[in-house]
Amino acid sequence: MSAHESMEQADNAKEAAGENRRIALLIAVIALCLALSETLGKGAQTESLAKNVEASNLWAFFQAKSIRHTTVQTAADQAKLGLGSISDDAAKAAAQKQIDDWQKTAERYRSDPKSGEGQEQLSERAKHSEESAPNIPRRSAISPPRNIITSSSPPPPFRSASCWLRRVSSPA
Repeated sequence: MSAHESMEQADNAKEAAGENRRIALLIAVIALCLALSETLGKGAQTESLAKNVEASNLWAFFQAKSIRHTTVQTAADQAKLGLGSISDDAAKAAAQKQIDDWQKTAERYRSDPKSGEGQEQLSERAKHSEESAPNIPRRSAISPPRNIITSSSPPPPFRSASCWLRRVSSPA
């Protein structure tokens, strides 16, 4: 091999090395873009999951309030039914006071603007949380939680209210 051919091979190697550096730089830039994309995607995924958990927690709290509301309202309705059978005026007054307390509590469970933890407020907060969360299914596709017992249906037997009425109406 002559010196001229060696020089030519060295020049070709320099050109190839320069081209390899540009390719390596391009690959590094693409890798950086992919890393940034992955990081931002994970952040959005984490935010979406957090909003979804928040909405689920609020709907669970809503359902718990609905169950409490229904239970207390049923107890008040059951006590009203038994109110006529109480002959003692003091016991009747005590029963009426308990009924009024239960109805106030049921109303507070339905709507409590002061604490923001009534069914109406929780429903609004959960809907807002769902709307602000990206990429989660909306509650409109799934029916929202509802009370199992509506005010138009007769109350089921509620043993503790009956026991309470018997305790109040019986002489001590």
